[in-house]
Amino acid sequence: MRTESTPYIHHPVPIPFAEPWQYELSFPCDPRSPRIARTTLRAILGAHELNELSYRAELLTSELTTNSVRHTKGPAAVRLQWRHPILRISVWDMSPDLPKPYAPPAGPGAEAGRGMAILELVADRWGGCAIGEGVLGPGGKTVWFELALGI
Repeated sequence: MRTESTPYIHHPVPIPFAEPWQYELSFPCDPRSPRIARTTLRAILGAHELNELSYRAELLTSELTTNSVRHTKGPAAVRLQWRHPILRISVWDMSPDLPKPYAPPAGPGAEAGRGMAILELVADRWGGCAIGEGVLGPGGKTVWFELALGI
């Protein structure tokens, strides 16, 4: 119960469903990072009631963050951007080398080589760009994908 001496705590109104938002998670080159990224992504999508996109988003985020940890030596980051009805997830890392274009998946016994095929098959759209080193940061690359709600 609030009394005159108890300060009133103001909580902001939740962002409306169709309004844009963005979250970013930076992570080190550590084999635990993809799991942490998936867990964080699941929490964000659940909080924004976007569970319909969660399975595909987690799968693709796992692929891209695993590639970042496996093939680079430095930090990386995941950014989630909601622009109703599109969710865009970007993964940045310090390597300027873009992934090889889509190719048929690796053989059934291969332990790697399916990530870009999965991205091609599961994402509604995807792409990437190399980022030159400059005053704003170390460069590297960003690979992104989009998932559309209700499609």
